[in-house]
Amino acid sequence: MNTQHKWLILLLIFGCISCESDDDASATMQEEVIITSGDADFSKYVSLGNSLTAGFTDGALFIAGQENSMSNILAKQFALAGGGDFKQPLMSDNIGGALIGGMPALDPRFYFYNDPNPEPPNESGPRLLGTTPEDDTPEIPTTEITNVLSGPFNNMGIPGAKSFHLLADGYGNAAGLPSLANPYFVRIASSATASVLGDAMAQSPTFFSLWIGNNDVLGYALSGGDGTDPITDQTMFTNAYNGLVTTLTSGGAKGVAFNIPNVTSIPHFTTVPYNPVPLDAATATVANQGYGMYNDGLLQAEVLGMIGEEERKARTIEFNEGQNAVVIEDESLTSITGLPNYRQTTTQDLLVLPSSSFIGTTVGGNPLLINGVSVPLEDKWVLIPAEQQEITAATLAFNTVINTAVQQAGLAFVDANMLLDQIAESENGVPFDEFFLSDKLVFGGAFSLDGVHPTARGYAFLANKAIEEINTTYNSNLPLVKAIDYPTLYSPALQ
Repeated sequence: MNTQHKWLILLLIFGCISCESDDDASATMQEEVIITSGDADFSKYVSLGNSLTAGFTDGALFIAGQENSMSNILAKQFALAGGGDFKQPLMSDNIGGALIGGMPALDPRFYFYNDPNPEPPNESGPRLLGTTPEDDTPEIPTTEITNVLSGPFNNMGIPGAKSFHLLADGYGNAAGLPSLANPYFVRIASSATASVLGDAMAQSPTFFSLWIGNNDVLGYALSGGDGTDPITDQTMFTNAYNGLVTTLTSGGAKGVAFNIPNVTSIPHFTTVPYNPVPLDAATATVANQGYGMYNDGLLQAEVLGMIGEEERKARTIEFNEGQNAVVIEDESLTSITGLPNYRQTTTQDLLVLPSSSFIGTTVGGNPLLINGVSVPLEDKWVLIPAEQQEITAATLAFNTVINTAVQQAGLAFVDANMLLDQIAESENGVPFDEFFLSDKLVFGGAFSLDGVHPTARGYAFLANKAIEEINTTYNSNLPLVKAIDYPTLYSPALQ
């Protein structure tokens, strides 16, 4: 058991009433508060996971974000009860992004551009660091991936990593396995044949945090379910996760684990409305004329019994004056010879955040070819209900695996799925000290400008939940952190 003494000064005011004097008297006394690790040992803490562990925020990894990573927040609290140094593989700047061989390879961070007099196209909103509405050239990162850092590192969060990646030998071998190599691990791997888990275990951790599995479903969601980044096979996930927990606890280490949030409830999928296209009456009429033959074809298909009335109505394209749903390709529709699988989005569809800057653009500058209107959006821009169901089923199955492994190992457990659902469903936000965290992009406080990763305050909120579970599971009494100490937006000037 590790302890540290923290002194609190308590001021006690006493009122004295006497016939000789009505002066107030005061006295001070000191009370000793002992912060203890309980049944845990925080002397060698190692965190494993993906971007959520690394401190990724605003679409990038950068120094300030890493310093406010959930892992680093936890490490500072662990230090109050015997925790040791916590070394992170810091990036070279606060620009974010990185170079490979001197060439830009990873994008810099987003920042919030605020135009006091917003008029199209100069509207306020998230932009890449260093850009303005008139300048789309981002700042050049100074982090060179091929400059391998000397470890070991306590924060082994690798952005982009899936469950099985943490066990993969050569995950940082850029030369030998370029298709497998992860640039963030290339930069810190102990050798070309190393694995993330191997480098973590080489440090003989006494305590660990494990938050992995998000990318096993998130990659599929971010790609709009177009098949380029499939959901991890359940057997593969089960073997990988059980292998991670078994290895991490093999030396007697205690730990805290997080499950997988419902990724379709995050702002990346809930910010862009299903009907983002404003049209005047004349433009709507022209657009409807363009789909006249398609709609006639649907009527003919219904007459021939190829589709029913319900599907015909669902696929019929119709624009009106005002806000309109976009036209998409939907592979789940019945195949009809000679007709494409088009329909307009409904409230059940989820448009990915990047679609906000794509919808309404033209193809090759042709004003008649408008993406989302006359040119249907490809699969990658939208999650249709069938794809959302796949994600939900996989998340449920993976979280069952996580719950079982955590219970068998006796680990502290944070139900991130429940917590982020509460943030998404709360009308006014979830309280965090004197603040409220909601799922609104930019000003909600919980999610950063990429709509996927938390803000620094969001990470602090999750760290507190982890501390509460650690205290309950291991009889420690680690103090919570304060919301006000963690920002929700980073300045564009932070470089």
